[in-house]
Amino acid sequence: MDFKTTLHVNPKDQSLATVAAQPIATLVPAGAQIQQVITITATGFFENQPILQLTFQNSGIPHNFLLKLPIMINKFCRGAAMTSQDFFVRWKSLSAPNQQSQKVFNASKPMDTELVKSKVSSFGLQVLEGVDPNAENIVGAGIVATETGQVGCLLRLEPSKQAQMYRLTMRAARADAAAVLTSLLALDL
Repeated sequence: MDFKTTLHVNPKDQSLATVAAQPIATLVPAGAQIQQVITITATGFFENQPILQLTFQNSGIPHNFLLKLPIMINKFCRGAAMTSQDFFVRWKSLSAPNQQSQKVFNASKPMDTELVKSKVSSFGLQVLEGVDPNAENIVGAGIVATETGQVGCLLRLEPSKQAQMYRLTMRAARADAAAVLTSLLALDL
């Protein structure tokens, strides 16, 4: 069975992510398994998942599969703990229009506060308890590490359970960081 893998990065993200794969055997016996190590480096804030293309022939019939790799820029983010005072000092310092991205959208899932906190945490941000004066709001902080440096990101999520909507605001020193992270997190809420 001839077997080949190819990695693809969206043309829009070519300068923002690099992918490399360890070479593998091109002949795979029936019933066998192989493992391929793939390395992804974030050089910027990429928006699209890299794609793994599997091409092989079985009994002379060609097969081609495109698989989205489960890697987004938030996989390069780690939570950052801070006090309420530190959060709001940093929040206010990131007030230029290009340092903020905001999105208002309908909730796509039940608005369970603990579930939403879990999603924010899974996204790579530290949920900061008791920081916002409004106890309904969820705030978080994280640092995204790319090859070009680290970027601090702050989140404020304001739920309106009555309207079944959210207002999601992200602030970061880099404009592309806030916009990309806002878009990605909104998809999961």
